[in-house]
Amino acid sequence: MAPLKAAEILGVDEIIFVEPQFAMLPDPRYNVTLSLARGDEGRFLLDEKEDPIALAFHNGDCWVAGSFLCRNPSATLIEQFENINGEIYQEDRAAWAAAVREYYSTSILTEVPPSIEDLNPKRRGILGNLIEDFWGSGSGETCVDCCCGSGVGSLVLRDLNYTPLSYDNDETLLSRGLVEKRLLPEETMWIDATITSHYLEPVPKGIGIMMGEINSFSQDMWQQIVSELFAVSRETLITVGTEREALLIRDWGADLGRQVTVTENPADPIYDLWVCRSDANEGPADTR
Repeated sequence: MAPLKAAEILGVDEIIFVEPQFAMLPDPRYNVTLSLARGDEGRFLLDEKEDPIALAFHNGDCWVAGSFLCRNPSATLIEQFENINGEIYQEDRAAWAAAVREYYSTSILTEVPPSIEDLNPKRRGILGNLIEDFWGSGSGETCVDCCCGSGVGSLVLRDLNYTPLSYDNDETLLSRGLVEKRLLPEETMWIDATITSHYLEPVPKGIGIMMGEINSFSQDMWQQIVSELFAVSRETLITVGTEREALLIRDWGADLGRQVTVTENPADPIYDLWVCRSDANEGPADTR
């Protein structure tokens, strides 16, 4: 297998991240873990604004690294770097984020058994027509794929010339999507969708395809997932199976100052029967 991009950016043959999963990147306890690595050499990575985004120490025969995409390094770590033979590197934050996603997605591919194949072959065309009707073709802009499952939404976004940024909390579905190449390692995150904004800055667009089933037991969770999707996407497209669910999403958007337009989509009476669309620059919905 070719060397992973994260190691290449840091100018080493191989690295091991102290955070065992991408979802743990915000946890400051891993600053302590990284400080225990010590070492005789260091690599300090800055982004284009000269903010720290990674630190690696050479410990024995390997390089041990921590990523600061979602947290800040401690003063102890910076002092530790200054006291050894260290070099400072620079890379665009977006490039490093893609490399970190690739590292953890590659682990999913090699360690997590994939779910059974769940894709109806007709979904690609039906979903592609739906998104294109609302947004047209893209020009490479980023679109988050919330609760991406095994990746049909991400596949369609790529078909339409958008750049997906995909996330889900089910690692077996992610593994299936990665195996089938509907999901790409550098675009995929295994995270909790109820706290998406801990990991992502807002991007131009976002989709949440076939959200639900939203019932009395899951409603609070789905409200948080939808609210987080609104927080990280300026234009948002969500599909659900019932009008009741669509009206809930409309009301949740209104609570956040987002106007949500609800339309019926008879082209797909099973998965995407109701479509909710919202643009962040629109005013609050009329709830009279």
